[in-house]
Amino acid sequence: MEAIAKLNNVPTSPRKMRLVADLVRGKKVGQALSILKFTPNHGAIRLEKLLLSAIANWQAKNPEEKLEDAELYVKTIAVDGGRMLKRLRPAPQGRAHRIRKRSNHVTLIVDSLSGDVTADIVESNENED
Repeated sequence: MEAIAKLNNVPTSPRKMRLVADLVRGKKVGQALSILKFTPNHGAIRLEKLLLSAIANWQAKNPEEKLEDAELYVKTIAVDGGRMLKRLRPAPQGRAHRIRKRSNHVTLIVDSLSGDVTADIVESNENED
């Protein structure tokens, strides 16, 4: 059973956030949290809070399962471009340069590793018969 957490309009460029998101994609939750905690990039702080939110959402969906037994991992993490604030900066000879202040949207999906493995085993056994 998977759980989703979303973060909208983060005032960081999507490219900078993708660098941090690529570090934790596919990792187990404990390992991903420790990576984000010690990553010096500014986006790591926001992704750490988002990952904790996704874990809390998973616990709310599965109150009967223990977090330690579930072996949660980061199934998917997507960073998309958000709104763009457009500003003008004065330039020489009466001209103006456009400044684009970018933002992003992050979608993080956490899933249980044990549930996927048992489902894959059942499917492979059915295919053999």
